[in-house]
Amino acid sequence: MKKVHMIGIGGTGLSAIARVLLEMGYAVTGSDRVETPFIHELRTAGATIAIGHSPENVGAVDAVIRSSAIPDTNPEVSAARERGIPVLKRADFLGELMAGKTGVAVAGTHGKTTTTAMLAWVLTALEQEPTFIAGGVLNELHTNAHAGKGNLFVIEADEYDHMFLGLKPSIEVITNVEHDHPDCFPTPQDFQDAFVDFVRLLPPDGTLVACADDPGARSMLLEAQAFERNVIAYGIQTQAEAGQPGLQTFTTSLNANEHGGFTFTATVLGKPTTTVLQVPGRHNVQNALAVLSVIGLLGLDLGEASAALSQFTGTGRRFEVRGKAGGVFVIDDYAHHPTEIKATLSAARTRYPNQRIWTVWQPHTFSRTQTLFEEFTLAFGDADFVIVTEIYAARETNPGFSARNVVEAMSHPAVKFIPRFSEVCNYLVSNLRPGDVLLVLSAGDGDTISTSVLTCLRESEEKNGRNKARI
Repeated sequence: MKKVHMIGIGGTGLSAIARVLLEMGYAVTGSDRVETPFIHELRTAGATIAIGHSPENVGAVDAVIRSSAIPDTNPEVSAARERGIPVLKRADFLGELMAGKTGVAVAGTHGKTTTTAMLAWVLTALEQEPTFIAGGVLNELHTNAHAGKGNLFVIEADEYDHMFLGLKPSIEVITNVEHDHPDCFPTPQDFQDAFVDFVRLLPPDGTLVACADDPGARSMLLEAQAFERNVIAYGIQTQAEAGQPGLQTFTTSLNANEHGGFTFTATVLGKPTTTVLQVPGRHNVQNALAVLSVIGLLGLDLGEASAALSQFTGTGRRFEVRGKAGGVFVIDDYAHHPTEIKATLSAARTRYPNQRIWTVWQPHTFSRTQTLFEEFTLAFGDADFVIVTEIYAARETNPGFSARNVVEAMSHPAVKFIPRFSEVCNYLVSNLRPGDVLLVLSAGDGDTISTSVLTCLRESEEKNGRNKARI
């Protein structure tokens, strides 16, 4: 039995790898700074996990895997190296894990988690028993990873820290390419170059599936063709409108439906199919087109795939409806880039066209907030009210910059800077009214606002109910 120790096991990325390893029969130990829901689930699955980092946590293991956030100075990293144990990042390990499988790697600045989850769910519904690693928990499967018995390995290909360059895919999906992670990629060209390197991972018989609607993804299609690799272009446009001679998957009709999503008919590699999506937003139509393209490429049944997509309700923290209390819908979303924010708010406006939309935004990292400053100031047009908290530092130290600077530059008529979560919750509970929609946008710990507001609204609802019963 192989034994692996994982530092930062409670995060989205390593927890998914840990689950796959456990299901493959590995002995897994790990550590993290704090308890997370993933840690509880991994312990239940058989992992031994310590809270806090200490040299004693590293036992007799074959390898140590660390998250991108773990520095060389970590005591467990030092202890492993002193004992001659290989210390690997995800990029170093995942390629080996995919060996012998047909790898499908889903990359892109936005949409890769949902697209990975959609594809994993559809392949599961089509009884392909895939192995998959996603950046969020699939609502239908209640997990973010699984070691399947089939030949397909579907993985979210994270560009941060160049993780995706360690993969061994036969099929690549690129949803879009737009500058992000300036702490890792200082310039847009640095970011694009990383994606070019990713495309060049494809073997001679490999295929790139990319979105023709996005300029960055279109450029990757050209790179793949220059590299003499097969390409499939998809998009929300007819072939005539697109001006893309290589467009093989495209919509022929698109209409909002009663579920709050879109119903669309598409031609997929020459074959028609109709899909009724429950997840909202045009961006999710694009994600579904990517999935259908892969299904068509694999020679699987498109009708069954469309039916499975119609059952898909999303992943955790991707337009996740946390609940309704006091007549208020409370929704969490992971959007932390201006383009993602605009797409999420557009989806909310489509689903709730006649309701007031409140948005709480927790900026994520100082470098991103500063680099994309102007874009953030213009991203909230579809929100009726905007509250901005202080920046979530993540792996960075404060350079003396505040989210207040962004708020002061915004022209939105109803924006407030409220740095502390407790004050945000108090303000919301005092001002929300029945019929409102609260959308919390955060890639950090801002989702605790949703929990607090829901709790307060439910308590108020119960109190009002008791008072009415006494009358």
